[in-house]
Amino acid sequence: MGTAELSASEQLAVRRGVDLNDQRLWLKIASERLSIVRYVFLVQVEDGIASASQRAALEYADAVLIGWPDNDSPEVRDLESHEFDTVRKLMAIMEQHVADFTAQEGKGEVDAMSDTLVQITDCVAQVRRLFQPDFPLPTFDEISKVVQEEWNEDMGKIDSPDVEASAEGIERQTEHADEQRETRQSSDMDGRAA
Repeated sequence: MGTAELSASEQLAVRRGVDLNDQRLWLKIASERLSIVRYVFLVQVEDGIASASQRAALEYADAVLIGWPDNDSPEVRDLESHEFDTVRKLMAIMEQHVADFTAQEGKGEVDAMSDTLVQITDCVAQVRRLFQPDFPLPTFDEISKVVQEEWNEDMGKIDSPDVEASAEGIERQTEHADEQRETRQSSDMDGRAA
């Protein structure tokens, strides 16, 4: 591959002595990029209640990253040249998605970020499957179904008539707790005075 065919970041890596022909380097880069994007997304959704699709996107990224092998692991195989070409193409696609993700973050488009996180994770999952074909990776659809069921169950608990989730109900509970605390404090003071 000639220097003219390399991206600016790849040219910088070559100038710093990084061997871009080391196949396993790309495995490490894939995991690091996904880890960073996942963390940025987590920060975006942690202040609120994440939707089912947002939770599923995070869980999918977690599932792809779990047990990530070291580059020198015997579980990681060397690739044929056409497979390595596929890895490089997947990484280029992933980097475009990362650029989209960054733009969406700047605009505060959390739902779009969620979709893009899934696309980035798909690329990384495909890279991992090439290097580690025996490792069982779930699909986003599989994870999404489980997360949706959990979400529906959680939402059912909130909507349950046993739970007073309205502002009025919470206010009544707070007033009741305050009254009990005042009663206890009065009883304690009366007991000490006697």
